[in-house]
Amino acid sequence: MKERTKLLLIAGVFLGAYYVPWNHPVIGQSGLEAFMMLQEYAREHVLTCLIPAFFIAGAIAVFVSQASVLKYFGAQAGKILSYSVASVSGTILAVCSCTVLPLFAGIYTRGAGIGPATAFLYSGPAINVLAITLTAKILGWELGLARAVGAVLFAVVTGLLMALIFRKDDAARSVGQIYLPDADTKERTLLQDTSYILTMVLILVFAAFAKPTPEAIGLWPAIFAVKWYITIILLIILGFMLKAWFTKDECKSWVESTWGFMKQIFPLLAGGVLVAGFLLGRPGHPALIPEQWIQSLLGGNSIWANLIASVAGALMYFATLTEVPILQGLLGAGMGKGPALALLLAGPALSLPNMLVIGSVMGVKKTATFCGIIVILSAIAGILYGALFA
Repeated sequence: MKERTKLLLIAGVFLGAYYVPWNHPVIGQSGLEAFMMLQEYAREHVLTCLIPAFFIAGAIAVFVSQASVLKYFGAQAGKILSYSVASVSGTILAVCSCTVLPLFAGIYTRGAGIGPATAFLYSGPAINVLAITLTAKILGWELGLARAVGAVLFAVVTGLLMALIFRKDDAARSVGQIYLPDADTKERTLLQDTSYILTMVLILVFAAFAKPTPEAIGLWPAIFAVKWYITIILLIILGFMLKAWFTKDECKSWVESTWGFMKQIFPLLAGGVLVAGFLLGRPGHPALIPEQWIQSLLGGNSIWANLIASVAGALMYFATLTEVPILQGLLGAGMGKGPALALLLAGPALSLPNMLVIGSVMGVKKTATFCGIIVILSAIAGILYGALFA
């Protein structure tokens, strides 16, 4: 963080403490809601959800080579292969809408077709494993699943439409191969690496396994009753894997990468939770913004509500994971489920700063088309999802 940014942050906190009328009933209630929401996150989501997800993201960043992903976007790669890799690259790279920009610029200027390149541009931040995990945990598995499936489909559809619309421009570009270093050779097999990451995913699944409703019967209550025993067994298995398959330096790199994600994201998430709680409150608890305002603009599942949510998501900048507490507050204030999905699909992949950088790489016309496709697709997805889960 730059010194100027630190100074502005300190000044902002001071001015807020000095001038905000905390003795006003609405302001006081909003401030309480901010810290109540932060407490809720700390108690219910950090240890069982975020911490395992951070370790998974750290492992992916260290042990999955970016070169092995990006090399499939070159001119020699087949369309099926390149679009398949591009559409799921977010789960491998775990980048935000800012971090993906230099990667996109690199593969596009080195000869990648505009279709796979823009599919990658959308997929990179949209299929962030941390964000999807938190979405499913806090906003419900239906919304989490819809976000994951929608993001993969959007990446492919967006890439195909861009390739179709600008096929002449793409053909006129000098086509070259993307030269990237080969992935480092290692002693572990693909099966070993897969088993290692899968074990951590299962730890996340069982540690975060939600408590069943009183009327639930069958497998769900049975799994919940033994979830900590299963989690402990998986942790022991993970320990054996680390000792047998990984060197001390590799484990150190994994922990350092995990810590890098944590120190980058935790302050942003905490700040996002406080802001969301202050403005919107927890579900069923009013805060600064009246619920009727949200209901009038984003309530229900109208075309207008979904389009507003999609455009707002495309223009706003969401720091990593902060869209989840913001949406939690909006849903509690009366936002429809369709507009919520529309914002989730448009928001993380686009922002106004992001658009300016993309425009400098592939031009205003292509950038406007790319953004327009995402906004329209997000609104359509919101309408369909809202109709299905109304």
